[in-house]
Amino acid sequence: MTSPSRLPALAGLPLAVGSGLAIPVQGRINGALGARLNDGIAAAAVSFSTGLLVMIVISLVLPRGRAGLAAIIPAVRNRAFPRIYVVAGAIGALFVFAQSFTVGILGVALFTVATVTGQTVSGLLVDRLGIGPAGKKSVTGIRIIGCILTIAAVAWAVSPRFSSGGSGDGAAGLLVPILLPVAAGFLMSFQQAMNGTATLHYGTPIAATLVNFVAGCTVLWAALAVKLAVAGPANPLPGEWWYYLGGPMGCVFIGLGALLVRSLGVLVTGLGMIAGQLLGSLALDLALPAPGTVVAPATVLGTLLTLGAIVLATLPWPRGALRRQRPVR
Repeated sequence: MTSPSRLPALAGLPLAVGSGLAIPVQGRINGALGARLNDGIAAAAVSFSTGLLVMIVISLVLPRGRAGLAAIIPAVRNRAFPRIYVVAGAIGALFVFAQSFTVGILGVALFTVATVTGQTVSGLLVDRLGIGPAGKKSVTGIRIIGCILTIAAVAWAVSPRFSSGGSGDGAAGLLVPILLPVAAGFLMSFQQAMNGTATLHYGTPIAATLVNFVAGCTVLWAALAVKLAVAGPANPLPGEWWYYLGGPMGCVFIGLGALLVRSLGVLVTGLGMIAGQLLGSLALDLALPAPGTVVAPATVLGTLLTLGAIVLATLPWPRGALRRQRPVR
């Protein structure tokens, strides 16, 4: 087993931010595909299937991909890690389900805050339990403050969109829909930890990403089969090539996430991806705005505050940095 080498935080954090840039691009593409097909589940299944095809080609063409492919079955058979880790890709499918079924009810802004809250809280928990390959990381006061600031900054950044989202059913009507994205976000940190651990035993994140797409496709195609039996087929697939880029985008952030959690830990990897997600959304709104999109000052300032909060949570602060300094005698 050849384990991927650790990256220093100075190199790993920009990679985490860069991988997060792919998330809003994927969301824009999958949203357009869902509207074209008039079926969110079908769009998700198509996206995962194109990602799976890309990972199969990469696994067969690259030498490290072939080595990782050969290591999957022995690692699972020998219980090198808990076998439940093999179905980590189902969490990605749950996230897509949450996206498909609740964005129309909650709006994009509330959905984003819900998923970020769940992911940030579980990032602290997963690091504390040592589930990921980076081992246990202490829950320090600085990390807690960084997480709270991140959630507040994301809420501020997306606040201009609150007025355009939601169905107006009141707080009680939103309680159940908001729990689904919170749960999906909460489980994303566990997915990253599982993928990172599997990557150590496969020897490459290519194999972990491939297994993720197999599991996600299995869940989504099963759901689509039920949907087809109940409601019939969606619209025909579009001919434009760019509708099928959502899957390859998923390969980027799943693969990099599996690689980075060993070096950065689950929490910091997730925070870096959140920053990239906000930066990517801001860039999309500036370069290719959707109809009715307005870039408000709160969006820019909230994005910058998010970056500052992540730096706060990432820096190697000395132990007891938040404690009151004792006077020097």
